Amino acid sequence: MPETVTGREKILKFIEDNGVKQIDLATQYGIRSGDFADIMTGKDASPKANRVILKIISDFKIR
Repeated sequence: MPETVTGREKILKFIEDNGVKQIDLATQYGIRSGDFADIMTGKDASPKANRVILKIISDFKIR
């Protein structure tokens, strides 16, 4: 059966499971905290936002 969890959901679970703060990820990737929040809620689904999601998944080896 194909995986149906979105990248955003996987990152949010990673954040919760590992006690990571969204502000820390935003800072690490050079993104304002409000913009990062928009990315994580799906409010910003631009190509740039999608690249950020893919980069975080890749960097932290989130499965």
